[in-house]
Amino acid sequence: MGGVLEGVRVVDFGRYIAGPYCATLLAEFGAEVIRVEKRDGSEDRFVAPVGEGGEGALFLQVNRNKKCITLDPMKPEGQEVMRRLVATADVVVANLPPQTLRAMKLDYDSLRAIKPDIILTTATAFGGPGPWSDRVGFDGVGQVMSGSVYMTGAGDPPYRAAVNWVDFGTALHCAFGTLAALMERAKSGRGQIVEGALLATALSFTNATLIEQAVINVNRVPTGNLGQTAAPADIYRTRDGWVLCQVTGHPLFKRWAKLMGEEDQWLNDPRFADDISRGNNGPVISERMARWCAERTTQEAVDTLGNAMIPTGPVLSPQQALDHQHIRAAGFMQDVDYPGLPKPAPVARAAVRLSETPGDIASRPPTLGEHTDRVLAELGYNAAAIAALRQSGIV
Repeated sequence: MGGVLEGVRVVDFGRYIAGPYCATLLAEFGAEVIRVEKRDGSEDRFVAPVGEGGEGALFLQVNRNKKCITLDPMKPEGQEVMRRLVATADVVVANLPPQTLRAMKLDYDSLRAIKPDIILTTATAFGGPGPWSDRVGFDGVGQVMSGSVYMTGAGDPPYRAAVNWVDFGTALHCAFGTLAALMERAKSGRGQIVEGALLATALSFTNATLIEQAVINVNRVPTGNLGQTAAPADIYRTRDGWVLCQVTGHPLFKRWAKLMGEEDQWLNDPRFADDISRGNNGPVISERMARWCAERTTQEAVDTLGNAMIPTGPVLSPQQALDHQHIRAAGFMQDVDYPGLPKPAPVARAAVRLSETPGDIASRPPTLGEHTDRVLAELGYNAAAIAALRQSGIV
């Protein structure tokens, strides 16, 4: 495949998002990633199915560039396959609870006994130490326990985000940690554990809100889309849709006031002297912006605001996002074929570009067990041994 991580082998025991997407990012920049699944397929393979085989949209996103083998690691013969595989690996990715890692012999001590310089990248729901360390959880747990959900919407009921930002944020942290561990190993020869946690990610993303609360005890309450620490910052109705305008910092506020043609009114009023004052008086500023947007189409509003160098964007449906001229022109997504899909899947490339060693979606996600025979042969199993493993239900 090539890439800056060429020569690095990753064994991916990940499930759902945090582990698999971490491994995907490594694969996109050249690592060889072998995904290990249950014989009948891991449950995350079938979330939001879009193809004839039941493979889901999420699986197609976070498993490109990988090989796939099936394995039952709880049986002795499966443990031997896993031992041979780990012996060839640089990194093991497994976002599984600690007790599950121990049961599968994927804990760090077991892995290090096979390969002393192995790197184990893992992610749990709650991290540790702590009384909830062994509990399981999904993205939403991090959202609700970080203050994010409390501050979203109008408060009754609270709303979680529809996208899994905690999971993907944890994957990003884990990929970063894995790269740091690989750099350290190159210097010292030592492996180590890279540990992410959904709750830790969520707290890091909401940290500024938590700092504000701890330091000045502001006790903020949710205000829908209306910003609280600057203005105008809201989502406004246009003649044919909705548009976001987000002004933070006095230079931007001066541009906005000039665009309104009312610089004296807004720039000389002490209620609007700085961001926090504008946030405190946000409804006044938002009312003016709402009237301005209501007179224009969405396209007129975003073009006018964009040309004035004021942060703005239209509220797009999923189909509108796929069709948007900038998203298409920028090449953020790549059409990827997969067996049984009625049309190619638009898979988002890694959201970072390297000028000299760019990442690449070089291969589609694997079908279930697609590379089992090839990988086992590389580990020293002959055709008869592979057939015996299949007969015994190991692979």
